[in-house]
Amino acid sequence: MTEALQGIVVLDLTQYLAGPYGCTLLGDVGADVIKIEPPSGDMGRQYPSTLPNENRGFIGANRNKRSIVLNLKNPEGLAAFYRLVDRVDVVVHNFRPSVPKRLGIDYETLRNRRPDLIYCSFTGYGESEDGPLRDHPGYDTMLQCFTGLAAMQGGDGAPQILNGSIVDYYSSSMVAIAILSAIVHRLRTGEGQHVRASLLRSAIALQAGQFIWADGEPRNIERWWGASYSGIYPTKEGYLYLQATTPTFWKHLCEFLGFPELLGDPRFDTLTKRAALREEIKPRIREGLKRHTAREWEDLMLGKVPCIAVRSIDEMFDHPQVLAEGLVTELEHPNVGKYRTMTKAVEMGIGDRPTIRAPMLGEHTDEVLARFGFQDDEIGALRANGAAA
Repeated sequence: MTEALQGIVVLDLTQYLAGPYGCTLLGDVGADVIKIEPPSGDMGRQYPSTLPNENRGFIGANRNKRSIVLNLKNPEGLAAFYRLVDRVDVVVHNFRPSVPKRLGIDYETLRNRRPDLIYCSFTGYGESEDGPLRDHPGYDTMLQCFTGLAAMQGGDGAPQILNGSIVDYYSSSMVAIAILSAIVHRLRTGEGQHVRASLLRSAIALQAGQFIWADGEPRNIERWWGASYSGIYPTKEGYLYLQATTPTFWKHLCEFLGFPELLGDPRFDTLTKRAALREEIKPRIREGLKRHTAREWEDLMLGKVPCIAVRSIDEMFDHPQVLAEGLVTELEHPNVGKYRTMTKAVEMGIGDRPTIRAPMLGEHTDEVLARFGFQDDEIGALRANGAAA
């Protein structure tokens, strides 16, 4: 075994972002991920993008997997899917709870074919029959608004969405963790199981430090626990984020920015006191930072004060720290040509599978079906009646 999940085969029925990237994380560490798409393709392919002919997000979220097209609404396509299920380890989907049984791919149906199957259903709000939002569509931005993330981001102003699909990407990690946990359980017991993840569960988990309500507290008490003078500040040129919370970091910050007299002032000798006096501290920080640019401050304070110059994502392609970690690779895509992208989200001590680009729609249909025992005439028949493509 040269990779952690070598030999584990995953059928990825998910679309958009969270589910697909969760399966990609499994592919990163050796799983054989087969992306099963409907004839129209993953909806993520169809979103507009500044990248000509392809969706940037789809390409980024679907590395290390192969694509086949099966029409599960076609009886022959569903029968072909069942044949695959008989020989795989994991099935993942992100249909709304009422859909799998209607399609004939619910856990009970598939478990009867493969008793040790690991079946992961990823939904917007969970699958409880009592949940009023059970079958309501769920998207990253909706869950941000529903669970308080948008309100927290807006502060005292209007609610604001956090760009970057943070709930989706965090949910991807939860999907991968759920499946990996089930794989370990199966190794120990031989048992498969149905594991569940949801955008709702992930959005609440993202706020575990705030999701605490002690007896006797008012419902709307301030829950954010960060030091209030930490944050992004303007400099001579550019912006700098800094966070000097420990005694040592606070000492260095005062020395760098030119207000050492605060070090001997008992009003500022604890983090709690400094947070309470943030409106006195923040103007001093702003004034002190005017002397240098953000990049200069970063160089000066390196290792002594937690700070970082604010950058854009494009600067990550050639930053020496990113390159030193081996996070950038170059791939070739039929529609895009050469492009740079990330390698893997985690680094394992064993195995080093080269990163594979995201697949074209149905690029591997014949190859995968043949591997699962379909003869050429069977594959041709599936294509002829619209069950595969």
